[in-house]
Amino acid sequence: MDKKPFFSIIMACCDVEPYIREAVDSVMKQSFGDWECICGVEESKDRTEEILREIADSEPRIRIFTHPRSGSCSATRNIGTDMAQGEYVIFLDGDDTLAEESLARIADKINAAPGADLYPCAIVAYEEDSDKKEIRDNFSASSPAEMTGIEALLEINRLLVDKYCPMLQLTVFRREFLIENDLKCIYGLRRQDSEFTPRALYRAKRVVPLHEQFYLYRIHANSVSSIAKGAGYFLKDWVIITKSLLAFYGKVSQEDGFDSRVVPCWIRQWLSRLNYLLFLPKNQKLIPREKRVECLDFIFADGFDTYNRMMKSGSFSQRLAAYHVRMFVKHPALRWAADLFFRGYFLLSG
Repeated sequence: MDKKPFFSIIMACCDVEPYIREAVDSVMKQSFGDWECICGVEESKDRTEEILREIADSEPRIRIFTHPRSGSCSATRNIGTDMAQGEYVIFLDGDDTLAEESLARIADKINAAPGADLYPCAIVAYEEDSDKKEIRDNFSASSPAEMTGIEALLEINRLLVDKYCPMLQLTVFRREFLIENDLKCIYGLRRQDSEFTPRALYRAKRVVPLHEQFYLYRIHANSVSSIAKGAGYFLKDWVIITKSLLAFYGKVSQEDGFDSRVVPCWIRQWLSRLNYLLFLPKNQKLIPREKRVECLDFIFADGFDTYNRMMKSGSFSQRLAAYHVRMFVKHPALRWAADLFFRGYFLLSG
């Protein structure tokens, strides 16, 4: 490819035969043609790869690579980012689509404010069976037009946008920013967004929200969000996410210029969620105590030093909850008391 494209669209494809033509068509029909589409096909049981190769035979802007089945989009996103030659990266799943003319609109807005690391946009999430639609944007119309990554993180926290995790698909990334900061998804992790996005936001020097509804996110019977069942369905993922983000805090909190304003946000978004997953009364009933012990033993295998340092910035109730988390891990005979505390804790907190 002689000229580097403006956009590199990295498409994760695994068993998406019913949707893949529509996904690729939504890219090929864009009036803005300065793009490449890198399709990563995980080992599939249907005709996903065959269909993609048929399309790519007549479209040189589409490149295909294959890799073993991993259970998530992480491998495709990591490999695709390394392969990409475009200035900006968009992550697109093979069962979703781009809105008409969206690349042209985004390119115009980027050119009006070039050089930012992240350009958060908006998606339209729709349920295939009911046609119910919801617009998701992590920023409001009143949010600043430009922020640092830390300011963006604080703004998200202020807006209480925790109904869903900040999806990778909401954001257009400057590729060199991803490469320079070695921003990769954890292999096999299904909830990559919740682990990746906080790190990307923290490292970003410039964030320019575009509020552009460019991505159509399809929720169907076989999508990950639809087949999730029970309190423990994503438990392993959240445990890995929490351990990784605690390690990230441990690293960046020792760097010069660390902005401690982010710590209360991270406590709320990471550690309070862990308490919810493991100690909410209904989850105590659904997830055996032995399993919850196993999860916390994994997270705190290296001790509580980082956790304790982080929790110094927590509220009184959060620090009290942290005390009982430590009790649950370190004192087997008192686990019943920690469980009892959290029943009252969640009752009082509503």
